[in-house]
Amino acid sequence: MSMSTTTESESNTVGPLLRAWRNARKKSQLALAMDAGISSRHLSFLETGRSSPSRAMVLTLAEALGVPLRERNTLLAAAGFTAVYRETALDATAMSEVRAALSHILAASEPNPTFVVNRRYDILLTNDAGLRLLAFFAPTWHGKNNIALLVLSPDGLRPSLENWAEVAGKVVRRLRGELSPAVSRDAADLAILERAVEAEAELHAVSGGEATRPPSILVPVRLRRGDLVLEMFTTITTVGTPLDITLQELRIETLFPATARAREALALVMHAED
Repeated sequence: MSMSTTTESESNTVGPLLRAWRNARKKSQLALAMDAGISSRHLSFLETGRSSPSRAMVLTLAEALGVPLRERNTLLAAAGFTAVYRETALDATAMSEVRAALSHILAASEPNPTFVVNRRYDILLTNDAGLRLLAFFAPTWHGKNNIALLVLSPDGLRPSLENWAEVAGKVVRRLRGELSPAVSRDAADLAILERAVEAEAELHAVSGGEATRPPSILVPVRLRRGDLVLEMFTTITTVGTPLDITLQELRIETLFPATARAREALALVMHAED
């Protein structure tokens, strides 16, 4: 009984969380210590709880590990400090100029499908081209507006994705990088991660483990419906130097035709209901 209590208590202290992030980033103590400008002995003491980090040290280690702003607040709280980074809803008044900029980007991206998503791939905003693309290639989807679920689910985009293993592998890798199960406390994060774990087993079966290879320079998205084939590639835009959690987690993902024939196919998709 006492062992269980100790384990639960340790999971809420900063040392184990720092170690979890270091392991998630596949860094040795020596490598992280060098990046943070401290000795590996000092880092070891911090991870084991023999030493307590200052507020500045928590932020230094978080920066060296590339910890998202949301989780930096979690680290600070575990170390006994108040949160530094706020989270402002995208529909808040303070975000009006950001929303205006996003609307401009979405409109300017037409006729290329563009989606504004968060770290879970939840679709926050999209342009008309994005809506038409999903309606055409995932006409029976009635689930959550989430790109990851659309790609991984058999009633979403999966039947239309000719290179499903490649695209799904990319999605799973990104989810693994942004939503480490060792450190995430968000129920919605864990639900998406659970689906990603299920997909990993399918990926190994489909591709014989190819999904575990390092990502290539470009992973095309090949969609098919009947005789219409559409090959696209994606670009991802982020907000520069964000200090707000919502802004730091925003991704603007745009799909572009990969060939001249693909541009013709995209035009057909965009006018499929006209």
